[in-house]
Amino acid sequence: MKLLILDAGHCLSLALAREASRRADTELVIEQGLAVSPSQLQAIAPDAVLIPPLAHPLSMTPAEVKAHADAVDRCVDACQAQDVALVWCVSDQLYEEGFDSPIDEHVVPAPRDECLRRLVQTGDRIRAEYHRHLIVRLGPLFAVEGSHAWLSEIIDSFVTGQTVRAAEDVVFCPTSADAVAMALIGMLQQQACGADAWGAYHLAGTEPVSAFTFTSMVRTQLATHLEGRGEHIDLGEIQALNHHHDAKLRRVLNCRRVLDVFGVHQKPWRLEVGRMLDAWCLTRDQQRDDVGTGESV
Repeated sequence: MKLLILDAGHCLSLALAREASRRADTELVIEQGLAVSPSQLQAIAPDAVLIPPLAHPLSMTPAEVKAHADAVDRCVDACQAQDVALVWCVSDQLYEEGFDSPIDEHVVPAPRDECLRRLVQTGDRIRAEYHRHLIVRLGPLFAVEGSHAWLSEIIDSFVTGQTVRAAEDVVFCPTSADAVAMALIGMLQQQACGADAWGAYHLAGTEPVSAFTFTSMVRTQLATHLEGRGEHIDLGEIQALNHHHDAKLRRVLNCRRVLDVFGVHQKPWRLEVGRMLDAWCLTRDQQRDDVGTGESV
């Protein structure tokens, strides 16, 4: 199976590259930006095109969000012209006001924010015009490298002594980019084998948690990892933010359908964070060794 991945520097694109390198049944072609034409698709001949999400569209400028939606629209046109499957990942922030109960796939986002509505318009168009699509709504992505990585930003802030501000009244399910990459490739392999289960799916980590609690846990685990390696760093502090004074805003995705259709289980985000911190510490140790031996980092 050959996949065309757009937005090369995105944390999900990097995770997909790592996952594909461990498999003998998946070949990746990765493009730097989001632009793709019918002639490119004809030349590359991928089985599917994957577009990583805008991880935090609510904090982006209208121009950035519109540019992303326009690029996805052009990609839809190209995929239709060449009959190539399209996978578009989107943020759970599209459910702007949240729900008291876990959100099912059939619930189409209806945000008030104009930028988010522009993304929903593109999703509506895909569902209406092109059968061979997967729209995968994701909980907040985290990784230790790439754009939109979040976890790496938290770690860097703590290590440099900065205060990290995190909402205490917004509840969601943090989602490992590595887990998403594994799930997407598995889903597309099943599609290639005739599953024909196109449509919208939800994918998120287990255990709903506030941004503040997630960030606090990262700080605690980071301190433990560093102390275990003999490093003593005065980590930055955490500042709790409260935007919703009446009740907590919950964006908890119900991931039952992706389990029932593809057998994809949610990954515990606590274990994924621990594994990524292990990898981050090993990279840090290697960089320090390289500096000590005078090698270029």
